[in-house]
Amino acid sequence: QAQVVESGGGSVQAGGSLRLSCAASAYIRCNYQMSKWYRQAPGKEREFVSAIDSVGISTYTDSVKGRFTISQDNAKSTVYLQMNSLKPEDTAMYYCNLLSCGRSYWGQGTQVTVSS
Repeated sequence: QAQVVESGGGSVQAGGSLRLSCAASAYIRCNYQMSKWYRQAPGKEREFVSAIDSVGISTYTDSVKGRFTISQDNAKSTVYLQMNSLKPEDTAMYYCNLLSCGRSYWGQGTQVTVSS
């Protein structure tokens, strides 16, 4: 039974946009939780992209600031990552990580490919 599921990946040209979604099963939610996006390019380590907590405080890695926006819809238990002005170096598998009630949940990932 999937607990965290990503969607929204795809192939775009440089300068394009995508919106990733991360849907969490309601039963794993907690009063305070943090949702994070990571990405991993071929041959590279997984890196942090962005995070948002239950009260809406968000953080970003420097390379995506001003281009990516993280948001959440608590009613839908879904976190979004709006990615604009995409660059070829944004190509990677994007993973959602939910920290809730002391546990960590990972999704299977969604592929983002940006061509020049």
